[in-house]
Amino acid sequence: MLFLVTGGSRGIGAEVVRRAVSEGHDVAFTYLGSEQKAAAVAAEAAALRAGSRVKAYRMDVRSAAEVERVGEQIQADLGDPEVVVNNAAINRDNLVVSMSDEEWHDVLATNLHGPFYVSRFFLTGMLVNRFGRIINVSSVSAGGASGQANYAAAKAGIVGLTKTLAKEYGPKGITANVVIPGFFDTEMTRESMTDKFRDFWAAYCPIRRIGNVSEIAGVITFLASPAASYVNGAEISVTGGLDHAA
Repeated sequence: MLFLVTGGSRGIGAEVVRRAVSEGHDVAFTYLGSEQKAAAVAAEAAALRAGSRVKAYRMDVRSAAEVERVGEQIQADLGDPEVVVNNAAINRDNLVVSMSDEEWHDVLATNLHGPFYVSRFFLTGMLVNRFGRIINVSSVSAGGASGQANYAAAKAGIVGLTKTLAKEYGPKGITANVVIPGFFDTEMTRESMTDKFRDFWAAYCPIRRIGNVSEIAGVITFLASPAASYVNGAEISVTGGLDHAA
């Protein structure tokens, strides 16, 4: 199968790219920041399996027009993705009273509008083929998180978007599920997680540590597999047992 992974140049997305290739799939992935990082992930993933097709595309998911333009290029290069993993996300943390319009809109545009634009575009091919897997990445913060009203609102919205996709397109052979990560060791969390919160997670998570990206990548590729063909509209928590943020 062909996977499309948004935000595939780092963190969870990069691990999903590597995992999907190692399991025999071809992968298109998007990035917004560093072309050099994206090229490195593509080369590393391609080396995992001879004959694999792995290609990176610069795409700003905040723009519906750009999603369509890049999506058409992906289709021309590799075909219609059977699996779409909406993973691209940013954070702009602040207390509500201090949060700027820009901080609010930037996070909603990337973390909620983006998955909608990407899903809408690639649904057309899935409908033609009567098969598809949409896997959206939310967050434990969807339940509310101090200093993250924008991020929490967007990630909660993804849950509603996913369940709607599951109801609308399940009869067409297309499943949609949402993964709810806890805290994982990624570039984003290393930049934003305070030592105090890291200590809190390690102390109160029943597994007593933050997660490794390989542990969530495996769940995502499982949801694309035949073994998950009857899983639709599900919220899959991958939190080590601690299902709330501070």
